[in-house]
Amino acid sequence: MALPPNGERVATALGIYEAADDRVSLMIVVVGPRTRELAELSPGETVSLLGPLGNGFALDALGSDVALVAGGVGIASLLLPAQQLRERGARVKLYYGARTAGALVDASVFSSLGCETALATDDGTRGTRGYVTQVFEREGAAHSGIAACGPSPMLRAVGSLAARFGIRAQLSLEETFACGVGACWGCVVPLARESAQAPSFPPAAPGESRDYVHARICKEGPVFWAHELRW
Repeated sequence: MALPPNGERVATALGIYEAADDRVSLMIVVVGPRTRELAELSPGETVSLLGPLGNGFALDALGSDVALVAGGVGIASLLLPAQQLRERGARVKLYYGARTAGALVDASVFSSLGCETALATDDGTRGTRGYVTQVFEREGAAHSGIAACGPSPMLRAVGSLAARFGIRAQLSLEETFACGVGACWGCVVPLARESAQAPSFPPAAPGESRDYVHARICKEGPVFWAHELRW
């Protein structure tokens, strides 16, 4: 969560993109006045940050042949996992999609890490024309695990494909955040009650039969196992 000089909190997820020593970078898409102010800051100006918040990918549970599936600015959440996986000797393939070629950011950075890449754009200006999930559908069964971040429709499709392929997938969900620390319960998602990430409150009411609880994306997430989500 970032607080620019004008004092208005940016109520959106800003993924930590790069991190080394005492420096981090955030990836920002300018969509309005708050993100524009952040993008136009000059060196030396002060920004108040709250974080890092939430959880990360359980990379050890994804195996040695991992698919990274990114949509748009969701790429911001996948560079550090890619680096860690490659350092462990895992094979990594990035499936990356966006509306147009100009919205595909830094695919070459993943290639420099030794990741294979498959790109897709809605308008066909780079890579395969169509959705990145269509590309992944043709090749995804070969992987041992999936880590994905992007728009909710893309993540739902990735979760469905993972179930079909019989492989585990972790999804980093996107949402508009108000507090970012789990106090307001404004960013919830239905999650299997037996999940290790399920909040322990409120308890099930007497006679309640539903098998899910509402988990906060900013607190219990943003990364969840696809098979535990009850979308």
